[in-house]
Amino acid sequence: MRTGPKYKIARRLGDAGIFSKTQSPKFALSEQRKVKKPVRGKKRGGRSEYGTQLIEKQKVRFTYGINERQLSNYVKKSHKDKRIPPGVNLYRQLESRLDNVVYKMGLVTTRPFARQLVSHGHVMVNERRVTIPSYTVSVGDVISLRDQSKTSKAFVNLSERLKESQAPTWVNVDNDAFSGKVVKEIGEVDEARTLNLGAVIEFYSRV
Repeated sequence: MRTGPKYKIARRLGDAGIFSKTQSPKFALSEQRKVKKPVRGKKRGGRSEYGTQLIEKQKVRFTYGINERQLSNYVKKSHKDKRIPPGVNLYRQLESRLDNVVYKMGLVTTRPFARQLVSHGHVMVNERRVTIPSYTVSVGDVISLRDQSKTSKAFVNLSERLKESQAPTWVNVDNDAFSGKVVKEIGEVDEARTLNLGAVIEFYSRV
């Protein structure tokens, strides 16, 4: 998914955590320089409920690197299981994407890199190569790097880096084998504190 100028997008959405590039001191410094003094006598209106929901929708899209159609489909599916709140169901769908799992395991440092890794055939699920970033990972699945890919320069000192990374509780990572097993169902929205998935659900209920 093409995103455009990351600085401008993060600034517009008011969230520096969307991209790895905007989590840098350089971005923070650029934001400080752009702070303007309020114009005397000029009042700024608050954002509407619809505007807030639109912003939250865009945050989710850019955080997970998905397009409008994909997010819309995820939201529709989130309503199918009545036993689970739609927001939790949506979160589980987003988190169980293969590219996100590769990222959360600590094999790479960004979701875009994880997406590229999967697309180029470097990732295996249950010892079978999967090249679809949106592939849904399930409990019991084992995600690993191809043996031929482990010697790539991109994974130099990966074992040491994995020891320093903190994977979510639903996946057990083998630091030496560069692999991980999904051991339980993804929990509630505890790792997306900056994302208001309820607002995203409400946005799509309007259309």
